[in-house]
Amino acid sequence: MALFQKKPQASDSMPLYTLGLQRTVIVVGLGNPGKEYEYTRHNVGFLCVDEFVKQQGMQDWIVKKDLKCLQSTGTIGSTRVIAIKPTTFMNNSGEAVQAVLHFYKLTPKDVVVVHDELDIDFGQIRSRFGGSDAGHNGIKSLINHIGADFNRLRVGIGPKKADKQDSAQFVLESFSATEKTHIPAMTREVNALLTEFIAGGSLEHETRNYLV
Repeated sequence: MALFQKKPQASDSMPLYTLGLQRTVIVVGLGNPGKEYEYTRHNVGFLCVDEFVKQQGMQDWIVKKDLKCLQSTGTIGSTRVIAIKPTTFMNNSGEAVQAVLHFYKLTPKDVVVVHDELDIDFGQIRSRFGGSDAGHNGIKSLINHIGADFNRLRVGIGPKKADKQDSAQFVLESFSATEKTHIPAMTREVNALLTEFIAGGSLEHETRNYLV
């Protein structure tokens, strides 16, 4: 194998060649496509991964119809990073992730998924490997297609305004005005956690608070 290989061009400032890449990571943001869902709570995965791609200087999003997703690629250290946003709608997210894993010949352990979590309060992010779907339809679809052994960043969007409020309605509502002021802190913390995962290869089971 050649010592040097061509590096994905994420920005004009990146060198054309880099040392051979050692691993590949798939970063998945969960959400629903379409402008009407853009700033809803259920789309927090899309929101965070959009900011991650921007901050890391990765390629612009491109449509991958055969893989059922939008995709951006880049390099962080010696790791090739492939970020995706499924275009299947939330409940069928596993179809896109399965297609990407098959295409790149990777395993679920190479995947880190960023998604909303109703059972975690806004202002907290919890990381873990594996586990149940906890009632999240996007995660349920992933487990059905690739199994449960993947990494997760669970971004809190709870609690609901009222116990009697329908959960499906709540997650499809926009963030409150107060919550919107904290979104930059949220995306910074997710960016930091993703970078740590890419550098270290695993996510510790922990809770991060980003509200001051």
